[in-house]
Amino acid sequence: MSEPLPTDLAAALEATAARRGHLGSPLHYLSETTSTNDVAATYADRGAPEGTTVVAAAQTSGRGRLGRSWYSPPGAGLYLSIVMRDKTAAPYLTLAGGVAVVEGVRAATGLPLEIKWPNDVVTPTEDRPGRRRKIAGVLAEASSSADGLQHVILGIGINLSPAAYPPDVAARASSIETELGRAVDAGPVLAEVLAALAAELRPLTRGDASPLLTRWRALAPSSRGTAVQCETPAGRLSGVASGIADDGALLVRVGGRVERIIAGEVVWK
Repeated sequence: MSEPLPTDLAAALEATAARRGHLGSPLHYLSETTSTNDVAATYADRGAPEGTTVVAAAQTSGRGRLGRSWYSPPGAGLYLSIVMRDKTAAPYLTLAGGVAVVEGVRAATGLPLEIKWPNDVVTPTEDRPGRRRKIAGVLAEASSSADGLQHVILGIGINLSPAAYPPDVAARASSIETELGRAVDAGPVLAEVLAALAAELRPLTRGDASPLLTRWRALAPSSRGTAVQCETPAGRLSGVASGIADDGALLVRVGGRVERIIAGEVVWK
């Protein structure tokens, strides 16, 4: 059952209502849950409209891409999942979520971030891409039936504050407060991410993905010219990232050919 929305979140959402459109309406808040994606999927299965949003301050079973767990302790992050039903926008929701997090965090805090394909939001560095620290992640989970796509749950996890990350996470994770060196309010981050997502969705629902693809490419410099190693269903390959195709697939130049990577693990050198 939804809990009362904290006043700071409510105030920030009210201030961005005109820019958010239907995103965050209704919004269900939980101080702790298993997974916001699971809760949002339950609402979606019961007929919840597009834009229904579940927000939690902690998750006990948060998850990321490839079945990995997402460390979600109390007081350290912002975890939200949104019910999406527009079939035209559905193929691009992971890309849109990444752009929305970068744009929303910058608007709320001033922190510049980048995207690492396919769904990581990371700190920019002058060093190798493999040394960038992860600030947020995006996970889109679709549900279909014999009638086609029913909904997509777009999940977003954002590290707001420093936390005692597990050893396998500590070396590659950071938080907004760590990078800025000051405290950050969750409300503006939530509200601005939803507003940024709404802006990215408008052209998508009209069938125009070009603005999103242009912005994603600008925010993901490591997707071009970076040495990568890919674990794919067909086996391991090494090459140089050559951007993304218009459907979001990572293009990797291997010798004289270009491979399309749509699934599997990618290690950035």
